[in-house]
Amino acid sequence: MKSAVENLTPTRVKLNVEVPFEELKPNIEAAYKTIASQVQVPGFRKGKVPNKLIDQRVGRGYVIETAINDGLNGFYQSAVQETKIRPLSRPEVEITEVPDPSAQDGQLLFTVELDVRPEIELPEYSGLEVTVEAAKASDEDVVKALDELRGRFGTLKEVDRPSTDGDFLTLDLTAKIDGEEVDSAADISYQVGSGTMLEGMDEAVTGLSAEESSTFETTLAGGEHTGKAAEVTVVVKAVKERELPDANDDFAQLASEFDTIDELRADLAKRSAEDKLVEQGVEARDKVLEKLLELVEVPVPESVVEEQLEQHFNSESSHSAGADHDTEEHRAEIRENTQQAFRNEIVLDAVAEKEEIGVSQNELIDYIVTSASQYGMDPNQFAQMLDQSGQVPMIVGEVRRRKALAKVLELAVVTDTNGETVDLSDFVRPAGEADQAGGEGAPVEDAAAETSGASAVDSDAPVEDTEDANAEPTKA
Repeated sequence: MKSAVENLTPTRVKLNVEVPFEELKPNIEAAYKTIASQVQVPGFRKGKVPNKLIDQRVGRGYVIETAINDGLNGFYQSAVQETKIRPLSRPEVEITEVPDPSAQDGQLLFTVELDVRPEIELPEYSGLEVTVEAAKASDEDVVKALDELRGRFGTLKEVDRPSTDGDFLTLDLTAKIDGEEVDSAADISYQVGSGTMLEGMDEAVTGLSAEESSTFETTLAGGEHTGKAAEVTVVVKAVKERELPDANDDFAQLASEFDTIDELRADLAKRSAEDKLVEQGVEARDKVLEKLLELVEVPVPESVVEEQLEQHFNSESSHSAGADHDTEEHRAEIRENTQQAFRNEIVLDAVAEKEEIGVSQNELIDYIVTSASQYGMDPNQFAQMLDQSGQVPMIVGEVRRRKALAKVLELAVVTDTNGETVDLSDFVRPAGEADQAGGEGAPVEDAAAETSGASAVDSDAPVEDTEDANAEPTKA
């Protein structure tokens, strides 16, 4: 079998495949056996009908057609392996020549058009320079962290005064549309300033004392009247303020593993410094990726974008979001996000290949455990779900790309807005430690090199993989 690649665009190719008659013979013999088990000829048992009788009954042409249909996917897969292309879309096949049914020679010729991963020339990424905001933990940060910790152990005390920001209220709500009551709720707990309920709620309740009420216009955010304008009346039943425990040694022993408040403050200061470093690291990571992508052009196949759009807008969650969900603005946003995620993936996969980055079992387990906790699931159940849905290769690719981005960040030159060099070694070190820890374990098969699509490398929610290398060919 011979196959050749014709580049139609940077992301679309045409395979020209030639299968000589000798290589088609096993498929023809298999076709005879299949047909023999399906036809009934007097005097012959099923499956024992001679080939000549089959030719007389169904025709030699039908046998050839069956052999081609049954073997087409195998020939296509062989052509993919021979040409080393990386398919992204379902192949579209056109058969241009078949062997002459009346002869014992000839050949099968067919073409395949499909989208493939683009080949890029990776730019030099060592020493990329980025600037991040200056960040240093202050005394105010420690005080804020200590107050938040005290708030967890605080108690609510009812007060006789107008409500202010941060107070906790007990409320009754009534919503009306065109003067008709459509919803109501009693004894709702709400913290002034949290902004977690209805738009305009904070302004309406601020300054109200117990047994006082206020009416405001808003847009309903839940129930069957979601998105509709309504008139909401709120009645304050009680105003409560939170009393914080004193910041002393007794509190330190209650709220932490430390014996003194000074030890607790020191630990909070350390944690604040670590948080600032993480903030700088995240900013630097995003800016390094952005700068890297500015140095290379990555064409995006339209099929990748269209598949992502179809998945997004045809999902059950999209249908439940209402008719206003599918808008030109929203489609443009999804399109842009998909294109950006695809570019990220292609570039970081190239970095991973150049740096020979792999993924160990320990790293994969760590990622699964972290992800499971975010979804509130048991790690074992989460891992089984990923395995059953065939998403493990996608997760491997995600972890591998994150490590690739960490490598680029490790090689970058990062300074803050004060002109000082920012040491992010502690920020990128977890990936290096994972390498070392996983080096003795069995490596996970690197499926990332074969995955593509629009999964967001720098987001929490990876998107579905769009590669379809094993798809059955579709005849054009």
